[in-house]
Amino acid sequence: MREMKDSGVPWIGEIPKNWEVAPLWRTLRRRTEIGHPEEVVLSLYRDIGIVPKDSRDDNYNVTSLDTSSYKFVRVGDFVINKMKAWQGSMAVSAYQGIVSPAYHVCEFIRDSVSPKYLHYLLRNPSYLPEYGRLSSGLRVGQWDLSYDDFKIIPHIIPSLEEQQRIIDFLDIKCAEIDSILEKTKASIEEYKKLKQSVITEAVTKGIRGDRPMKDSGVEWIGEIPAEWEMKKVKFVSQAISKGNGITKEEIFEDGDIPCVRYGEIYSKYDRSFEKCISSTRLSIHPSPQYFGNGDILLAGTGELIEEIGKSVVYTGFDNCLAGGDIIVVKLNQNPVFINYALNGAYAQGQKSRNKIKLKVVHISASEIGNILLALPPIAEQQEIAAYLDEKCATIDSLIASKEALIAELEAYKKSLIYEYVTGKKEV
Repeated sequence: MREMKDSGVPWIGEIPKNWEVAPLWRTLRRRTEIGHPEEVVLSLYRDIGIVPKDSRDDNYNVTSLDTSSYKFVRVGDFVINKMKAWQGSMAVSAYQGIVSPAYHVCEFIRDSVSPKYLHYLLRNPSYLPEYGRLSSGLRVGQWDLSYDDFKIIPHIIPSLEEQQRIIDFLDIKCAEIDSILEKTKASIEEYKKLKQSVITEAVTKGIRGDRPMKDSGVEWIGEIPAEWEMKKVKFVSQAISKGNGITKEEIFEDGDIPCVRYGEIYSKYDRSFEKCISSTRLSIHPSPQYFGNGDILLAGTGELIEEIGKSVVYTGFDNCLAGGDIIVVKLNQNPVFINYALNGAYAQGQKSRNKIKLKVVHISASEIGNILLALPPIAEQQEIAAYLDEKCATIDSLIASKEALIAELEAYKKSLIYEYVTGKKEV
């Protein structure tokens, strides 16, 4: 077992005795080179590093029409998103291109430090609290890590030969883990597609097997059972209304009435909920509009088209208030069935029809009211709702087990990187 020493860096602890500790300015130097508007625009992702922006379709940050002030990046440069450094958003670039003026671009000035080793070291989670501590700003979304603060952060340096052994080892191990992660995530997406298919089939064709069918008159729905009807949501509802406009600042732990904000619909609740996770004060809502048992709540605003109109059924009995971007539908039908129908592919298609992919998209109460649903008799609605509850619970359980595996693998990968780049384990 090799001899260790105190690194003097609290978040690193002990390191091998022959390793060096030095501030980052000994290895990196900031470079601000602009005037290359013809170069490809690069994006920095926390999980995958730097890639050409046009190689992915999940980046909605708008590129300036004039990119002459964008910073030039050479292959091997170290790039830092100064507003998200606290999340580990930094990486060595394998591409030449340009990045936003809001990034720090650094070149290596020391041959005894491998860029790939520093890439592994500075992105590992043990450094994140220090980036957060040094960042300034009123709130997290506005944090900013200055280069003057970044450059004094200490980094540890083994011999170049040992750096290369660590890199080779981690490249192999991380590739193995990433391969399993990729397959597991792909499996989750397949389960989600299966779930959507099961729901759509049940809410448009029923679950009673072969039966007389008729044309629904709607191209994207096709045939429906002969005794079913096509009706708009507004014709099977007692009321469709907007919520009370509760803001984030109006949420209180000691609030006297439960409430729901629109973001919670697609981030905190699943198909239904019995208790609200938030509360507000009735005194700041002079004309409260309550929702109650069996009402459906839809998110009227979302970051993506796939999120708008996501709906949940309230199964509790307390009086609750809904946020301003929530649409409340009070029904005279089985709410669980209608909720499944609203989340089925054919209804989601109607929600996103004529929408364009913006940073934030909206859907109105009148648009919800005009969604066409294939409507069976009440008794069959209950039958389908019970069937889908069982089927979806089974699929959700499989998805949950896959997500647990992903969490374990990601934690293991982080631990593996930390142990080897800090010398706790030797290759």
